[in-house]
Amino acid sequence: MDDYSDEYDFLGKLDQDSSDSSSVQIANRLKAAILTGKFAPGETLPSNQKLQNRFGVARETVKSAFKILTDKEKLVVTQQGRLPRVRVKTHRSVELRPHVEALFKDDHVAIDFAGFSGETLKGVVLEPLDRIRMGELTPQDVTLRIMVSDMRLPMSLPTPVDPTNDASRVTERMARITDRALETIVNDVRELEELGLIKSGSVEVRMHGISPVFKLFILNGAEVFFGFYPIVQHSVPINGERVEIFDPMGKDASLFHFSSTGEDAEQGEMFVNAARTWFDSLWDTVATTRDIG
Repeated sequence: MDDYSDEYDFLGKLDQDSSDSSSVQIANRLKAAILTGKFAPGETLPSNQKLQNRFGVARETVKSAFKILTDKEKLVVTQQGRLPRVRVKTHRSVELRPHVEALFKDDHVAIDFAGFSGETLKGVVLEPLDRIRMGELTPQDVTLRIMVSDMRLPMSLPTPVDPTNDASRVTERMARITDRALETIVNDVRELEELGLIKSGSVEVRMHGISPVFKLFILNGAEVFFGFYPIVQHSVPINGERVEIFDPMGKDASLFHFSSTGEDAEQGEMFVNAARTWFDSLWDTVATTRDIG
């Protein structure tokens, strides 16, 4: 077996049943490796030939993958006659999903989430939970603590742009969205435990009366992702009519990564510890337990 087969095993193999092209799949695997630190800033990436051999694809397919990483993702620098390398000066805003997927490869998965509705959390955990169901991931236990704003209480956000409109209609809509997202997470984890696919599954939800201004993920107590919600004006459907509201927009939040290990560990550990202390302080004081599902 050639050396590259072992050296880059973490890149895996192409999924022949995927709707994504081979070049997109290769780009996504390299992107995940960069974002999770397997390729450090400034480090050279595998040559075209090595990637051709690993994935069994044509040279043009690999070139297309690198074009995605250089032109679209801005993660890679290419230069004639030299191996492609990870861009040194990368923005601190990072993607959460690859880190969550890596977390679910451990025996013990613990995620603390604080934010608005829990929709972002649902979006990043459903795929790993599905992969447990298919036998591709085998953690022993999954523990989620979810802390969100209680939209059944009066809130300054989200709110109608027109102050004469009934604000309760806006918060009631958000409460329904929150309940649906949290019910999906709770039911999926509960099902995996009932099927015996994980030894232990726990999802605890608590709510508070603080308007949502940021979201926070704490992964296994060692990594933190933090981002502010930008406030946007847009229209939403409520009882058959469009209503203009000011809304904390989760999908537009840039997440910043802090880790208690690796590069910048000292500063990262300070932020991780502060985030854990903040989360536990709110969790143990004014946040109240909410039964979901």
